[in-house]
Amino acid sequence: MAINADIEDWGGVGRDDSGERAWLLQSPSVDSVPHLESDRRRSRGVSSLGAVFIVVNAALGAGLLNFPAAFNMAGGVTAGMLLQMCMLIFIISGLVILGYCSQVSNEGTYQDVVWASCGKVAGVLCEVAIAVYTFGTCIAFLIVIGDQLERITSAIYHEAGAMHWYTDRKFTIAVTAFLIILPLCIPKEIGFQKYASAFSVVGTWYVTIVVIIKYFWPDAEVTPGYIPTSASSWTAVFNAMPTICFGFQCHVSSVPVFNSMTKKEMKPWMFVVTVGMIICLFVYTGTGVCGFLSFGSDVDQDVLMSYPANDIAVAIARAFIIICVITSYPILHFCGRAVIEGLWLRFRGEQVEVCVRREQRRRILQTLVWFLCTLLLALFIPDIGRVISLIGGLAACFIFIFPGLCLIQAKLSETDSRSASWHAFVAYGVVMITIGAFIFGLTTSNSIYQDITS
Repeated sequence: MAINADIEDWGGVGRDDSGERAWLLQSPSVDSVPHLESDRRRSRGVSSLGAVFIVVNAALGAGLLNFPAAFNMAGGVTAGMLLQMCMLIFIISGLVILGYCSQVSNEGTYQDVVWASCGKVAGVLCEVAIAVYTFGTCIAFLIVIGDQLERITSAIYHEAGAMHWYTDRKFTIAVTAFLIILPLCIPKEIGFQKYASAFSVVGTWYVTIVVIIKYFWPDAEVTPGYIPTSASSWTAVFNAMPTICFGFQCHVSSVPVFNSMTKKEMKPWMFVVTVGMIICLFVYTGTGVCGFLSFGSDVDQDVLMSYPANDIAVAIARAFIIICVITSYPILHFCGRAVIEGLWLRFRGEQVEVCVRREQRRRILQTLVWFLCTLLLALFIPDIGRVISLIGGLAACFIFIFPGLCLIQAKLSETDSRSASWHAFVAYGVVMITIGAFIFGLTTSNSIYQDITS
């Protein structure tokens, strides 16, 4: 039964996945029913260059606001860049593996590939991970809104010489959420994804340009703090990994992108993901290096919070980011709600007529519970870094663990003679699972420990 029967395309490309439309922060995929017109457009497919653009925009997002702080945690520019380069190898290989497993299993979404390759248990865990990831990302959206509105209002009322109760961070988050975001989350269909995509493209690239320019031509009142050249401890380096995973995670959206290509073959797909991730590397590195060197160890978790509130160029960047997250929250919520709805219907085993009759009531209830929980958590979580440290570790599961499992299962299902390359692929899958489990376990436990002790 289709949860979303509305197919909106981006750039003239028909897709059967709504998650890839959440460009600000990459979001999970949701099945939908293709229409005849969408099928005709699909038959033309996406060129390799077009697929590169889609992958880049699926990866680039508000996670880049946290990269300067990640370079600080990693111990400086050299350590941060080396960590990115090492992880990029596994990030690209994970995308290639997902394309290969999608081709083998003939499935069009991330969770369906996991279901087909690894079975029911892994499939359910994947869907639960997607729901938790989108839930945490929605919290991060609201925190970003509060941070940027706080700086904008403080600049306005600082000039007037007075601050008011309605400029309080919690009040602005709540008002924005109730008046704008909640009405956008209630409908069954979301038809404005293409506009969110355009805002996201402009917003993220504009932020990067501003950060780079401000490094070369800094404001007079900005003085960088201590610039570390090494990490305080070996575990501190791993604290930067959630941000990197969070920033580069476009794996859930990559499966429908691969299936939308004109040539669904491995060589064009390897070109697409390699070029796309290299472009993302330059953008994240530019933001991370310039933002870190501009403020040193004094950089905030959200780099825009480090700049003066009255800076016009930065204020425009804040406005772009606010618009992006406002339009993207409903898309992330839609993806998470669709996964929850699918799990509910699958395990309840209800008849189609009953599902249709109760759909509206379930949808409204799910939306209200989701919205209120994310809002309450955003009001009492002080910075975006704490959320990213948690869901960034979960992003490692999408990058390392699930692709590793799919690769192992795809190779084990082969009946041909097991050559040296076969054993190498299986061994690589084991390495990916081990690294992913290590990153997820270490960063998540460290994040929880930091929250408890603080």
